[in-house]
Amino acid sequence: MKLWQALRETQVVDLAHELRRGIPVSPNHPAFQLALLRRHGDMMRPDGGSAANEIIVMGGHVGTHLDALAHVSQDGRLHGGVVAEEVTSHAGIAVHGVDTFEPLTCRGVLLDIAALHGVDVLPDDYVITAGDLAAAEERAGVTVQAGDAVLIRSGWSTHYTDPARFLGQVGGAPGPGPAAAEWLAERRVAVTGAETIAYEAIAPGAGHATLPVHRILLVEAGINIIEVMDLRRLAETGAAEFGFVLAPLKLVGATGSPVRPLALLAS
Repeated sequence: MKLWQALRETQVVDLAHELRRGIPVSPNHPAFQLALLRRHGDMMRPDGGSAANEIIVMGGHVGTHLDALAHVSQDGRLHGGVVAEEVTSHAGIAVHGVDTFEPLTCRGVLLDIAALHGVDVLPDDYVITAGDLAAAEERAGVTVQAGDAVLIRSGWSTHYTDPARFLGQVGGAPGPGPAAAEWLAERRVAVTGAETIAYEAIAPGAGHATLPVHRILLVEAGINIIEVMDLRRLAETGAAEFGFVLAPLKLVGATGSPVRPLALLAS
């Protein structure tokens, strides 16, 4: 069977949240804004045709997005020991920018930690452990392999329409802790994603004071992170493994990019 013939029988599950004014945005990044610069009727062509267009203002880490390896440094160095200061200018970062991330097609694996614990949403202060990942892997009947996209469900998408709660600045937000990050790094996954604004666990009242999981994955292991995913529909399908497609915008020198990840399931 030809690839495009197989795709006709494929169920596509969108793993991205919508982009619109008022969505939750980390205080470290500019909010999403969209406004029409020209409305239909503002300019009419002789044949009666008219066009509308907009201006969009947003950061690279707004909505469902991919963290480039250039996003985080540790002690002044990026992944691979690159000295951040030497490759940084107002035009962007010359090494490990999001434009260097090649479009990805691979096996995706869903590790549903909320379902593992029999809840719809994990508690605000829950730290996902390596043991949780291993238990979710066993429950799903899959084995995480090198090159996989590993998506970790906490159920946090439920709070997306409540920005104050979703951001976790006061009550915290669930996510992987350092041991879970090491577990993923040991398996050499291609990319990993989760539903929260910062991917990793945020302690109540701590905000983004320290982000050890970002250091482990981005700086030490060279594993990109997808944040603010919507894993609700995927969880409802019951699929533990699936085809996965991910392509960021080709923003040269940028530290992140909006993405619209897709899960492909056999119908």
